[in-house]
Amino acid sequence: MPESTVTLAVADGVARVTLARPDVRNAFNAAVIRELHALFTQLSQDPAIRAVVLAGEGKVFCGGADVNWMRASLEVDFEQNVVDAEWMSEMYRSIDRCSKPVIARIHGAALGGGAGLAAVCDVAIAAGDALFGFTETKLGIIPAVISPFVLAKIGVSNARALFLTGERFGAERAREIGLVHEVVAEDYLDDAVERVLGELRSAGPSAVAAAKALIHTVRAAEYDESKRITARAIATQRVSDEGQEGLRAFLERRPAGFAR
Repeated sequence: MPESTVTLAVADGVARVTLARPDVRNAFNAAVIRELHALFTQLSQDPAIRAVVLAGEGKVFCGGADVNWMRASLEVDFEQNVVDAEWMSEMYRSIDRCSKPVIARIHGAALGGGAGLAAVCDVAIAAGDALFGFTETKLGIIPAVISPFVLAKIGVSNARALFLTGERFGAERAREIGLVHEVVAEDYLDDAVERVLGELRSAGPSAVAAAKALIHTVRAAEYDESKRITARAIATQRVSDEGQEGLRAFLERRPAGFAR
């Protein structure tokens, strides 16, 4: 049986997904892509999960594509390249549209596809010495599959500079352009992750899922359509059991039943 390339540990409603190929800087290959897709599809449907933490084992978060996997791509035709890229896109989409909030714990480096992982996570926390880069053009290729998610995070202007040059940049610049949300010393990464998890545990789980879905829906909607979408979304949540409990708890000055 092939060795797992990704590990999963679940405790107290938190799923910790860890890239487990430290000997190759947690680089992507077909097995990693399949396992991440399967795991996030599963976690999205699990009512016991309140949040997901995505991390990397060893010295880096994710160094991009595996060298041997890239070498194999030299031997396949255009159609097979399309299939492989579509599989990778589905993997990113399974994280991007996971109904649970996803926190990225980034250390060492997040390059190429690894930077794409930062883009699809809801909250990205990076160590101060972490390096980032959309380095594909240095290899004569382009950051195509990750581009929808990265553009949504950093905007066209930053993408024009960083996609074209393929330059590496530090955690502070990643924060300035919106790729990550918080930068801390590496020794405090876990503390920062736990702080965010604490905030999520005090929020209604169905409200969190609905808020995440709302972001995607409203961003894709026409302006006039957004009025109907947002009105129905808030009405649905207000009349739900969770919405009723949350509002009553606030008015009665007590903790809500869903807070953990």
